[in-house]
Amino acid sequence: QIAIYNINNGERFTTYAIKAQRNSGVISINGAAAHKANPGDLIIIATYANYSELELEKYKPALVYVNEKNQIIAKKDSIQIQAA
Repeated sequence: QIAIYNINNGERFTTYAIKAQRNSGVISINGAAAHKANPGDLIIIATYANYSELELEKYKPALVYVNEKNQIIAKKDSIQIQAA
């Protein structure tokens, strides 16, 4: 399962992934979900998983930041703490 958070219109929905060519930058939202996003919308794509306590000791999240062409510009394993 993949969660999509649309920054432009506030829509949130769950969907699935269809493999695209590696490094193509293709993000395509199809079917009924296509009514929740438009070309050019800024979206956050999130995946979730269940881990055992042992697995969590070694786990690091993978955060990937892209530019307007969906080209990777940064990879991180944590989110910077934001001031309140």
